[in-house]
Amino acid sequence: MSKKNQPAYLFPSSKPFNEGYLRVSSLHQVWYAQYGNPQGIPVIVLHGGPGAGCNDNEMRFFDQTFWHVILLDQRATKRSTPFAEMKENNTQALIADLEKLREHLDIKKWLVFGGSWGSTLALTYGQAHPNKVIGFILRGIFLARAQEDKQLWYGMKDIFPDSWQEFNDFIMPANQNDLKAAYHDLVMHPKADIALPAARAFMKYDLSCSFLKTNKAQLDNLLTNDKLILGVARTFIHYSVNQFFLKENQILNNIDKINHLPLIIVQGRYDIITRPLTAYELHKAWPGSKLVFAQAAGHSAMEVNIAKQLVKATEQMKKSLRVNNELFESPAN
Repeated sequence: MSKKNQPAYLFPSSKPFNEGYLRVSSLHQVWYAQYGNPQGIPVIVLHGGPGAGCNDNEMRFFDQTFWHVILLDQRATKRSTPFAEMKENNTQALIADLEKLREHLDIKKWLVFGGSWGSTLALTYGQAHPNKVIGFILRGIFLARAQEDKQLWYGMKDIFPDSWQEFNDFIMPANQNDLKAAYHDLVMHPKADIALPAARAFMKYDLSCSFLKTNKAQLDNLLTNDKLILGVARTFIHYSVNQFFLKENQILNNIDKINHLPLIIVQGRYDIITRPLTAYELHKAWPGSKLVFAQAAGHSAMEVNIAKQLVKATEQMKKSLRVNNELFESPAN
């Protein structure tokens, strides 16, 4: 995208000043990139999915003269290797990877920024390492409870009955009583001619429900990369069948470990994937948090009204860090 075509409500795009791979186990290595000001306040950006990988435009939510922005492809996603590998791939491993990356980059504390599944990982990481977190900016809150997982598989049909029906009808009638198990068996199949059509059906359903307004050309464009489609579907369903490797209500039950830290929530008012009620519950459990509903918006961070509110959130956090000397710390030890 040329600079003249870049949305004015986002900060300009830039190239990373550093990128590379970090080996986090004998099997996995994760890709990361650093943007902005190397001496700035560090912020780790956590993508959704699980399995979506980074969108390089996510660094455009930040004033890169102030922030040291770090993008990370979580285990087995996008540029991380081995791609779509489910061995040693769980929430606790992802939390450990974040700590390894923080130490590798010689960062004392960082702001944690994440949306959808990225909000889940942000909160669980914070609860595991609260003294390493400056604060949070989160979007599309997902607390990984059974009711929220069920919403993804069945609840969205209340608003998107046509998309859900197509998603349901892809599965043989005898297996439609458990869509999660049926899709798991298909997308994990070693034969691509079986796995890929199922992954495409799953991702078409998910993406069809992600935007307040979606057109066919936009949807078709998002479904062009077969490798990424299969990787996202496999990773998400792997986590879903394992309850996202968390105990029921684990995040809210441990909220006192982090609810003294700054939090800004940006929530699409008409988000049907991660419902506004969940964001409101987190807000009510977090004294001093700020909840902003992005009007005329669904789930995607790149919807105009959500993107605008995310930029406002990073600017508000920047201002508070400048004012509050206790939080304004050098990124290095």
